Amino acid sequence: MPIAVFGLILFAALLHAGWNAIVKRGSDTLLTTVLVTASAALVAAAALPLLPAPAPASWPFIAVSALFQIVYFILVAAAYRVADMSQAYPLMRGAAPLLVALASAAWIGEPLSASAWAGVAVLSAGIFGMAADGRRGGDRAGLLLALLNALVIAGYTVIDGLGVRRSGAPAAYTLWIFLLTGLPLAAWALLARRRAFVGYAARNWHLGMAGGLGTLASYGLALWAMTMAPVAVVAALRETSILFGVAISGMVLKERVSTARIVAVCVIAAGAAILRSG
Repeated sequence: MPIAVFGLILFAALLHAGWNAIVKRGSDTLLTTVLVTASAALVAAAALPLLPAPAPASWPFIAVSALFQIVYFILVAAAYRVADMSQAYPLMRGAAPLLVALASAAWIGEPLSASAWAGVAVLSAGIFGMAADGRRGGDRAGLLLALLNALVIAGYTVIDGLGVRRSGAPAAYTLWIFLLTGLPLAAWALLARRRAFVGYAARNWHLGMAGGLGTLASYGLALWAMTMAPVAVVAALRETSILFGVAISGMVLKERVSTARIVAVCVIAAGAAILRSG
């Protein structure tokens, strides 16, 4: 993997952890999530007329991915409502790589090198350590929501890994997904919680815009990287966002990060280093 691609994936990971922290810090995690996705949709709507359309073969993937993304954002909000970011974020982001690796090997036809498999295995061991720490803390609802969302993440990662290669236009492919994700969520908020949403947006629009730009840039960079390197390797390396997420949880959100979680983060970092060499 070229060093430039490696660096951009790490930057995408930092952006991803940042917008998740914005959602977690919001007084209403669901409305904050809607603000983030609506902001990303606005940026997408402004930029799409300037870009070539994705190839017809990629549109079914765009449609299915948007459905997965809607479920993903709803589960993000639900998980952060009942669990610390330092618990939910590592589980959501970290349990997915092994699932993606298995799906990539079985369905996409991308055999992984021995070192790449070792990196995925080590990284996944760190995630299971995170899960064990959460079970000791008794937060089963947070664990279940986070692990359920890991399945969703694995699903749209594989879908988009296939779709973006058929699109011929990675940027437009990404923007269409965010447009088709943000519009339904914003429409729901305006129909079901109009007064609360309008007031919340007036007070927190700047957070929504920062989060929207972060999530759009983060995923766009990841999809571009999937055109330059194997899907499973990009997906697993991107989960180094866990390192940034746990650091933000402790230093910015002031959550208590246990020793067990710190150890698990170190294992995840080791897995990412092995993947870099693969």
